Amino acid sequence: MKTYARTLTIAGSDSGGGAGIQADLKTFAALGCYGLSVITALTAQNTKAVTGIMPVTPAFIAEQLEAVLSDIGVDAVKIGMLHSAEVIEQVAKTLSQFEIKAIVLDPVMVAKSGDKLLQHEAVDALKTYLLPIASVITPNLPEASVLLGRPVETFADMQQAAIDLATLCPGAILVKGGHLPTAESTDLLYLSASDQHWFPTNRIPTDNSHGTGCTLSSAIAAGLAKGLSVVDAVAAAKEYLTQALRAGADYKLGHGHGPVHHFFNVWE
Repeated sequence: MKTYARTLTIAGSDSGGGAGIQADLKTFAALGCYGLSVITALTAQNTKAVTGIMPVTPAFIAEQLEAVLSDIGVDAVKIGMLHSAEVIEQVAKTLSQFEIKAIVLDPVMVAKSGDKLLQHEAVDALKTYLLPIASVITPNLPEASVLLGRPVETFADMQQAAIDLATLCPGAILVKGGHLPTAESTDLLYLSASDQHWFPTNRIPTDNSHGTGCTLSSAIAAGLAKGLSVVDAVAAAKEYLTQALRAGADYKLGHGHGPVHHFFNVWE
């Protein structure tokens, strides 16, 4: 019998469809993986703002996880929006119980609209429970700043941030440089002091950038599920996101930040 590359997203639902669970599942499907989901919160949001968040209880999040992992299993997990310390601890505990190895953590803290998605006290829980078991973490500059308690604003800052985050996370550190005021969007993948990779990418002029972080981290998880190395998974994910941004630039959806085109490789 054939087998699927099984990818699980643990994240919040985006009613607008551009980020969160919806973006993750679209990315998994576009990249040839079987997507599973554990919903951590419902959000009322569109291309302009997040207008409401309804958390799922830690106990029911654990029930979803156990249902999926005990029967279907997974080859890679992507973790996105976890709104509280209790949820973070529960997710880490359950993933450890099932000995899940390939974990991509996108430390979602703020929505594209600027709305805060992570409680303040949850940051310490993230560092205590999830960073130590993650295979790859993908903070952007504001998220790296929050995790380290200092500004991360330059290429030199990115490199030092990666070094310091590596003391908290034994896996790979992908510091995303999209917030830098440069012509290129350059990310740094840090594996060790002697194994670092810079990924410069031409910026795509578009307002349709909602869900880019979710999409990138899900694409990395898809690559790991299909057996790629971390370096190759990140390179492939960067290429996929760039093409999705380029293909989605000509579309109009909503009145704010629209989504990328997840299925550019299937339909236009």
